[in-house]
Amino acid sequence: MNSLSTTTWPKGFLWGSATAAAQIEGAAHEGGKEDSIWDHYARQPLAVANGDTPEVAVDHYHRMTDDVQLMKELGLDSYRFSTSWARVVPGDRTPNAEGLDFYSRLVDSLLEAGILPWLTLYHWDLPQALQEKGGWANRDTAYRFADYAEAVYSVLGDRVSHWTTFNEPLCSSLIGYIAGEHAPGLTDPNQGLAALHHQHLAHGLAANRLRELATEQQREIELGITLNLTNAVPNDPSDPVDLDAARRIDGIWNRMFLEPLVLGAYPADVIEDMRDYDFEQYIQAGDLDIISAPIDFLGVNHYHDDNVSGHPAPADAAPGLRPTTKPGRSMFVGSEFVTMPPRDLPRTAMDWEVNPSGLHHLLVRLGQEYPTLPPLYVTENGASYDDTREGDSIDDPKRASYIAQHIQAVADAIADGADVRGYFVWSLLDNFEWAWGYNKRFGIVYVDYETQERIPKQSAKEYAALIAATKAAV
Repeated sequence: MNSLSTTTWPKGFLWGSATAAAQIEGAAHEGGKEDSIWDHYARQPLAVANGDTPEVAVDHYHRMTDDVQLMKELGLDSYRFSTSWARVVPGDRTPNAEGLDFYSRLVDSLLEAGILPWLTLYHWDLPQALQEKGGWANRDTAYRFADYAEAVYSVLGDRVSHWTTFNEPLCSSLIGYIAGEHAPGLTDPNQGLAALHHQHLAHGLAANRLRELATEQQREIELGITLNLTNAVPNDPSDPVDLDAARRIDGIWNRMFLEPLVLGAYPADVIEDMRDYDFEQYIQAGDLDIISAPIDFLGVNHYHDDNVSGHPAPADAAPGLRPTTKPGRSMFVGSEFVTMPPRDLPRTAMDWEVNPSGLHHLLVRLGQEYPTLPPLYVTENGASYDDTREGDSIDDPKRASYIAQHIQAVADAIADGADVRGYFVWSLLDNFEWAWGYNKRFGIVYVDYETQERIPKQSAKEYAALIAATKAAV
């Protein structure tokens, strides 16, 4: 951390951490909240490792004040959190005053602690009642999302200045509706592609609605979206088959999400890759104008690159790590044959590569390939490792090293011209890690799931020291 502490960061650079409502809040059926798709999905056989559910999670709903105090002790500039649609508008009926009051108290606590609230409207917890009407495969859900956004803004808009519409729509569309690993756990390419477009439409509708409300009330807000982006690396850069595989994965993973927002069009080559599914049937006149409404920032979530090949995996290749034995399918519609050979790199407990140079490359190339992009924030970056508690001490040198190396990659990217304005480590707390349940820990703060005790890990202490050092250097 020594070299990082003396790095000159852009003025106003934000140091933060992030969480998601469904992963930390618990109180899944308290305070008026009803089932989200994750509450419902987690109760299905083989959906989540060990049969874990988010019913209690890490009890942030009841421990919010203490958790904010912990953030303050770490010196965070900003806290990226999500509101639960199923808590704000339970059962797809009317706004729930008790649920909104929880977020109002959270925002007040953050502001009192000198921490900037960074609000995400959708981190995957669609009300189950909407899923039963088709969920994101139903175009009407996009309009319900804009109404939900207005309900949140009506209570928090006087104090929250930074608004993110969606977190990682790739996951909540392609992984949730096609791969079958995330809620609602479907394996239907048609529904997944409809969900992809309808989430884009929902983003644009909500962004326009929030912008109109802010203008009416003469408030300054920053609006954006967070995408999980990758570098699709050809296994053999001299092999046309692997080069085409990299084009395909870059297309469906990155460009299908970036280009409607930035360019107002979907990439033609990806539409062609998916021609058997007629993606364009979901696009109505005027949709892309709505989707490409100007944004003030782009959140970039990045954990690892993806090494890809167009050739079949060897017969003796190890199977990929999976949370359960639930059947699924490739989310890469039209490119299901693409494989991901492992490279000789260190791996995390998720079996993800550790390759900090990938983050540097991604941040630099985003600005080069899309010169009209707004400023970037690294809104998630972190690693899961198997932590061992010894008394009140949790040493996690691999995670601490991962974070330090990736922050260095951000610094190097800024030096090479990337307009990056902040870094949020994932995650503040160990939590309900989706289909992995409580098997995987990403937190810089350890949570004892039996007692809900919080213990900052070595990585948290080193991150706090870096933040303090950068502020002292200003």
